[in-house]
Amino acid sequence: MKTTYQVKTKNSRCILSEKQKQVFEWWRGAGRSYDGIICDGAVRSGKTFSMSISFVIWASVTFSESDFALCGRTITSVRRNLVTPLIRSAASWGFTVKDFPSKNYIEISFGGSRNRFYIFGGKDESSASLIQGITLSGLLLDEAALMPRNFVEQAAARCSVAGSKLWFNCNPEHKLHWFKREWIDKAREKNLFYLHFELRDNPSMTPEIFSRYCRIYSGPFYERFVLGKWTSTEGLIYPMFDEKRHVCDKLPESFERYAVSCDYGTVNPSSFGLWGKSGGCWYRISEYYYDSRREGMQRTDEEHYQALEELCGGRAVELVVCDPSAASFIQCIRRHGRFTVAPAKNDVLSGIRRVADALNSGKLMLHSSCRDCIREFSLYRWEQNGSRDAPVKENDHAMDDLRYFVSRFITSEAEGSFFVTSLSRG
Repeated sequence: MKTTYQVKTKNSRCILSEKQKQVFEWWRGAGRSYDGIICDGAVRSGKTFSMSISFVIWASVTFSESDFALCGRTITSVRRNLVTPLIRSAASWGFTVKDFPSKNYIEISFGGSRNRFYIFGGKDESSASLIQGITLSGLLLDEAALMPRNFVEQAAARCSVAGSKLWFNCNPEHKLHWFKREWIDKAREKNLFYLHFELRDNPSMTPEIFSRYCRIYSGPFYERFVLGKWTSTEGLIYPMFDEKRHVCDKLPESFERYAVSCDYGTVNPSSFGLWGKSGGCWYRISEYYYDSRREGMQRTDEEHYQALEELCGGRAVELVVCDPSAASFIQCIRRHGRFTVAPAKNDVLSGIRRVADALNSGKLMLHSSCRDCIREFSLYRWEQNGSRDAPVKENDHAMDDLRYFVSRFITSEAEGSFFVTSLSRG
């Protein structure tokens, strides 16, 4: 049973869980001896809220006219996850926040002190150069496990002012991730206070929403996003796929919308899926799957296009979403002028999570004639070396076109839902 505490703010009372209260108190009293804090664990568990507010309070109590850094994977994500919530809650906590977006910093006044918080994005190896040269009194790294190691370590090295502290916040990845091995597993050695959050540690999470999260996640995603564990993905990627539940012999009599998803290959197989929406569910009506190795002959762009025409028949297909690397085939479709075509989103892990959610929530069905897609569900597996999250690059062509479809259509329909926004949040 979770314990909650009330913290008085200027205009209201803020309910905190026991874990959140520790985030607000670790740097006081005996906790002053720590050099920083790491909070990891489940999505939507209240880590980011408590970390950002406590970071500002600590900075204001400890320093004035000093420089700090707010870091995330991108500047956009820092503004979305940290800056905007701080601005919205400033009045209730007694802050004054001035935003200087063209210079990428905010200025916060609180309790008689005023400090500057610079905003940095650490999306790739080159980002480390952006933070070089600055001297910081403190650092908050949101989504630390999504940033490259050299950026995190360069940012930490910038905190050279006496009394400076490091603040890390992240959701779990695979168990051999460098941040877990080098920072979480060595937290005591590095003199860092470590707190692990589960979904239950968010006092604003209602039992209904908690149950919803438990329903939609399974396997390693349940362990990561609900329990907050650093778990290696192993075995089948879609263990929730069940032919009895997700495959039908009879299709609805009519459909409201039609779409096509394409994974294009020359040597590798090409897989196209025709989709129709009926009653809130998308059905894979039929498919085209051509394996040149199996058939002993490669097909041209024009031949694949003719197969696309045959797949669609006379249906009013609103969009063909296509493998973004298939530039020549996309141009071929455009040249014929019948179909609107767009390159697909190709974020593999996020796409896999979206497909898993669609399967769990009953938004996807396959007709029994789609044999290659059904076959690949039973073969599509994670790499077994544990060093990264990645599917084995075989038996994945229908799985790729399925992922393109879900990311474009089912996810866009649910934009703003708790699932879409939760994938990268803590």
